[in-house]
Amino acid sequence: MNYMVLLIVNDLNICPTLLDAWDAAKVGGITILESTGMGRIREDSIRDDIPMMPSLSDVFRSREHHHRTIFSVVEGEEMVDRLIEITLEIMGDLNRPDTGVLFVLPVSRVVGLH
Repeated sequence: MNYMVLLIVNDLNICPTLLDAWDAAKVGGITILESTGMGRIREDSIRDDIPMMPSLSDVFRSREHHHRTIFSVVEGEEMVDRLIEITLEIMGDLNRPDTGVLFVLPVSRVVGLH
């Protein structure tokens, strides 16, 4: 079975080490996105009137906080377990605040994965 492993990383300095480790584990097709969480926008904004559904102008007026969202589709639970192990070795306990979030989703079909 295939799985999508999705990791949101708060500390951008960790990303190169993390990506090198995932690559060394022979993970193919790693995708990296710049991302920002709604909680960060609200929490760190100098404004206290950010609406529930902010517009782009609301977002750009707030202080920017970027994360990286890294994901890949992998085959088998062994590879999922390996990626979790590697990630925890590098990032530490993800239950600590401001570290990141990792989750795994089953993928029922994959087209174009080599």
